[in-house]
Amino acid sequence: MNLNILHMRYAVEVAKEGSINKASDRLLVAQPNLSRSIKELEADLGITIFDRSPRGMFLTPEGEQFINHAKSVLARIDEVEQIYKGGKSKKQRFSVSVPRSSYICDAFARFCESLAPESAVISYQETNSGQVIQNVLSSDSKLGVVRYAEAYDSYFKASFSEKGLVSLPIREFRHVLLTRYDSPLATMETVDFSDLEAFVEVIYADAYVPSLRLTKYEEPTEEHGRHIYVVERASQLELLAQNAEAFAWVSPSPKNLLDRYGLIEREFPDIRQPSRDVLIYHKDYRLTDLDKKFIDELRK
Repeated sequence: MNLNILHMRYAVEVAKEGSINKASDRLLVAQPNLSRSIKELEADLGITIFDRSPRGMFLTPEGEQFINHAKSVLARIDEVEQIYKGGKSKKQRFSVSVPRSSYICDAFARFCESLAPESAVISYQETNSGQVIQNVLSSDSKLGVVRYAEAYDSYFKASFSEKGLVSLPIREFRHVLLTRYDSPLATMETVDFSDLEAFVEVIYADAYVPSLRLTKYEEPTEEHGRHIYVVERASQLELLAQNAEAFAWVSPSPKNLLDRYGLIEREFPDIRQPSRDVLIYHKDYRLTDLDKKFIDELRK
């Protein structure tokens, strides 16, 4: 079977747009030719990549798997072309998706500082664990850091293996409560989960992946105190810095960040379930010098 790389690019674009018409406009390819190319690709593979409907083109389970592989293959082809085409000098490239974590961001900042005066293209994305895995599978990121509760270790290891991913342990920790230095939570001699009902929890809106909820209830609702939902770390830190009634559950943070925002961490002895940060990448991906530099900083 000889796959047509151009047809593969067409399929990726159709999957992105969800429509033959829209993909045709973006690719500047006539719609009948694009439809025929997709059908030829499906025939070559012996699978159905798309379910056709009046509402558009939707990936089948087999199609979704193929598109992930196709993105990875095309990304590597593009890298080779960028390195060698036209005699252009080689640019180092680095990409990683990580959980929203201050210690990881601190390591990333030190990593970037160490690069000067090297020429490099750097991509850093903070998101939830589900999206981290998806980004690595699709080659949008070469590296990923997945965070999960220790109780789910067997589940995640089996999932990584099934998806063809290598996993390396980075850090094991217990979540701490983060709040402003002058918050009542910071000055209480002891803090119990019941004490938190009177305060505002700042929580990530897309955080619900297999993990351990630290509060005594499964998911926050109007019946269980007050909550502010955010999607990025800077907003969480600003809210904590300006609101003495706010708190958040985080991995232990660098002291310079705590000092910068006027925050303090409190440990909870009742939190016995540790969490893990695990580095992942494709099993057929060879770590670059930049990757190794970042991993060294991360482990520090």
